[in-house]
Amino acid sequence: MWNSKEVYYISDSTGILATNLGQALLCQFPEINFHEEHLPFIRTKEEARQALAYILESSGGRRPIVFSTIMDREIMAIFDVPEVEFFDAYEMFLSRLEECLEAKALRVPGFLRQADNVTMARRVEAIHFTLDHDDGVRPSEYDQAQVILLGVSRTGKTPVSVYLATQIGLKVANFPLTGDTLIRAQLPEGVLSNLRRAVGLTTRPEILHQVRKKRYPDSRYASLTTCIEEIEQARRLFSRYRLSVVDTAGKSIEEIATQVLQELGISKKPAHLGGKAARR
Repeated sequence: MWNSKEVYYISDSTGILATNLGQALLCQFPEINFHEEHLPFIRTKEEARQALAYILESSGGRRPIVFSTIMDREIMAIFDVPEVEFFDAYEMFLSRLEECLEAKALRVPGFLRQADNVTMARRVEAIHFTLDHDDGVRPSEYDQAQVILLGVSRTGKTPVSVYLATQIGLKVANFPLTGDTLIRAQLPEGVLSNLRRAVGLTTRPEILHQVRKKRYPDSRYASLTTCIEEIEQARRLFSRYRLSVVDTAGKSIEEIATQVLQELGISKKPAHLGGKAARR
């Protein structure tokens, strides 16, 4: 078994798909250390030859793994050599799809990213809205939000909000449940009038304690007692308003985001694919 392995993600576009696919597969081998590098925008044979030479030299003949989303078959073939372990993400599926659909694939580089200006403008607008409504800012504008996340400090509201905006194209606001809100168990009007778009985030007290302690050691804010108390107060508040709750403990941002969308009945189809934020 290999103790470590060099991995290269090559693409004729940004390489995001190659990276996501490769990392999703490689994480199934936690005992191996992977040294990863990205080589995007390889669009000519000369660029491909230079990239291959770099890969072979950098990997020192250790049969590196190469994940590719290059569409041009002639360019792609340059990397399919005995010295590397080559994985063509598209060819695995496109040839079979062509057979079952009885049609020819476009095989156009980066076609998914050739979004129209309206779609791109929507995505940018969602990102700006989400950043402008982070951590309880401007609750009077929550009517414009497609998702509202509630939770005590350090339960993952901001990273999940940013993920939903950048990956799904949703306008997300997040509101922190701090002392006054928790004690009074009363949400602001901006949240109350949009409860159907709201989801509560929670976690285990022990995890919250560890997260807070890293940033504010020996503080009352980070104490286990405070964490237990705040999580219980938040639970009662969620129950009072009959909000759906997602437990973030031990979950990735992607998993949390997916559960939030499921609770709200929103399609996970990204905006650049024409997805709509359809609520039940």
